[in-house]
Amino acid sequence: MTVLDGKQIAKEIREKLADEIKELKQKGNTPGLAVILVGDHPASRSYVLAKERACKELGMHSVLKELPETISEGDLLNCIQSYNSDEQIDGILVQLPLPSHINESKIIEAIIPEKDVDGFHPINIGRMHAGDEHAFIPCTPLGILEMVKKTGEDISGKHVVVVGRSNLVGKPAGQLFLKENATVTYCHSKTKNLKEQTLQGDILIAAVGRPNIITEDMVRPGAVVIDVGVNRLESGKLCGDVDFEAIKSKAKHITPVPGGVGPMTITMLMNNTVLASKWRKKIKEVH
Repeated sequence: MTVLDGKQIAKEIREKLADEIKELKQKGNTPGLAVILVGDHPASRSYVLAKERACKELGMHSVLKELPETISEGDLLNCIQSYNSDEQIDGILVQLPLPSHINESKIIEAIIPEKDVDGFHPINIGRMHAGDEHAFIPCTPLGILEMVKKTGEDISGKHVVVVGRSNLVGKPAGQLFLKENATVTYCHSKTKNLKEQTLQGDILIAAVGRPNIITEDMVRPGAVVIDVGVNRLESGKLCGDVDFEAIKSKAKHITPVPGGVGPMTITMLMNNTVLASKWRKKIKEVH
């Protein structure tokens, strides 16, 4: 059994990104990311500050725009538009969730697809489903795929079972593995006989947000188990969707919580921002 160390894998990827960014900067092209934070939600602020630190460590241009929770939808749209037209900014991220008086879909769709490094814009979602190489992939699913590839396991022909169907993780994760020629089964709250489905998984991805919903008897021996869940128990301890202690001896590879998928998400955001910078430059050279 191997515990997949998300911090170490993320570190290796960031080292390569840092070299790539250095080369881009030598050519006068510094990747830039604008992060917009509305309100002062503690978890959101923590994520945003981690993203800002990652940008600085990699030598990227970073802008953090903090806006009051009472901001109007129109003013937020204007802020996004200013970054859409800012040549120093390659990627725009609006930290979710937003206050209830603001339409999240409208805000996401206001970001031009070429700068949607979160991969949430409907055009990027469509491009991903169509297999377009110039689609931005949501960061957590992209991190999951990179972690599975790091195991050295051949994904082609394997059965991937995804427990969870969110637009942010479950659905796009399944699509990424389909592109890698896996057979994908989606499971969710309405799935009958969930255990029968999960036992078929050569690769099992748990992304439900329910503590220890995946128990030892639901995992195939030798499976790769990816736990996306981050749940806080009454004791204050963090745990995933997978019963790690019970399953770790049964799985061939497994991710811990914390320290598994989490560190990969921000790293993939940095990766997408570098891609955005390179793609935008190429568009300019062509035209």
